[in-house]
Amino acid sequence: MERNLLTLQAAFKERLLHYMNDETIRLTDVSIGYKTRQGLKTVATGITASIFSGELTCLLGRNGVGKSTLLRTLAGFQPKLGGSIVIDGRQQEDYTARELAQRLGVVLTERPDVQQMTVWELVAMGRSPYTGFWGRLDHDDELMVKQAISQVGIDELAQRQVTTLSDGERQKVMIAKALAQQTSIIFLDEPTAFLDYPSKVETLLLLRRIGREARKTIFLSTHDLELALQVADRLWLMDDTTGLSIGTPAELAQKGVLAAFVERASGVSFDAATLSIHIQHEAAEKS
Repeated sequence: MERNLLTLQAAFKERLLHYMNDETIRLTDVSIGYKTRQGLKTVATGITASIFSGELTCLLGRNGVGKSTLLRTLAGFQPKLGGSIVIDGRQQEDYTARELAQRLGVVLTERPDVQQMTVWELVAMGRSPYTGFWGRLDHDDELMVKQAISQVGIDELAQRQVTTLSDGERQKVMIAKALAQQTSIIFLDEPTAFLDYPSKVETLLLLRRIGREARKTIFLSTHDLELALQVADRLWLMDDTTGLSIGTPAELAQKGVLAAFVERASGVSFDAATLSIHIQHEAAEKS
């Protein structure tokens, strides 16, 4: 009875999400990979999926499965090997670099290598797709920077040097920079990688709020499975054997996809009813 109710709730949520949100990115039979000294390395093939506005979509998978490659391909940092990527009804390759920068904001794992730069100045760099060659900010640009800083809740950090920030503060600054870029889509590669647990929670909740309130498309990769299960609207789970599985956390739990992913390690189990992970301690095993 409980499982049937959970399935019905998941189906209702799925229909509601599609009703409320628009498809912003469509992938059709996409292959991804990169060049090596030995030639072209294909990481994944046959990816067909959609990403929607107003949703927080989390990309999961083990190390080396191709999460970062997929993100970089979607962002246009490296070419796809095959298939079609349509962004807001237009083929990705039809965008100029400037047009793509006005459509997509990207936050990477790497810490920004900046010296003698304030938070305001770093966030203002998000306006570069609009400011032309000299990079001069007009009144509207400055207003957008101020709004982005306030939206993330870091007004008190605006005049701080970036080098003095904690990892959590720095990540908020990078999110503000992406917001100042005024794009409808934001990609993030492991945005919680260097954060403590409270900061991880705060960051993911912030991104979900931004997606819903501003109707933005938020797509991120993460290893924080338990947080993603609680916060994400939709999960993409990459596996080099079974391919890409997509659905709400409840849907992937009911299909057994999450259990198969979690229970690869001995002593670990997944409860589909509660979307929780349990570790069997040695003492419990002996008893």
